[in-house]
Amino acid sequence: MARSWERMVQRNSQQLNKKRKKEGKESIHASRSQAESDVFKGRNIAFPVVLVTLGILYAFIAQVDAAANGSKNNSVMNWIGVVLYFGLAALIYFRRPYLKVERSKVSTFKFNRNRILEADQIEKIIVSRRAVSIKPKAKRGNWVFSKLINRYDTAAMGERMEQFAKQHRIPLESE
Repeated sequence: MARSWERMVQRNSQQLNKKRKKEGKESIHASRSQAESDVFKGRNIAFPVVLVTLGILYAFIAQVDAAANGSKNNSVMNWIGVVLYFGLAALIYFRRPYLKVERSKVSTFKFNRNRILEADQIEKIIVSRRAVSIKPKAKRGNWVFSKLINRYDTAAMGERMEQFAKQHRIPLESE
């Protein structure tokens, strides 16, 4: 189906679902984009641990400096800095990284933006036991989804990326 046709069908099905919901009927399940997408979620652990360690180190240095100089001028600012380190660590820990594989595109959240790669923009996919890497055709950085750094289920990701590569005739390297 053409993409414009798919969008039209999806829009019409959403309108019909709203109407059926008001009438108290069950909704039709015509929104295929959600049914045909697989989302693989990871967990950031390494960077939050570094931030918590830096926060503890900063608090320790502030206490030693305050004890040595006997001044409490910067103690409030030091504690605000420590709390901000811990807050940033919590924010990064609870914002889970993901790889969403849809029918003809893959997407992820990188550098505070949602990044999308269409199938024709992917040069090759590299699947190993510990990581899945997607290399775009443009001069952009590789997308690396690692089991060690972000705790992804790379085995399931690898199987799904193999299907995606086969479906769109993208070169696949297995290591």
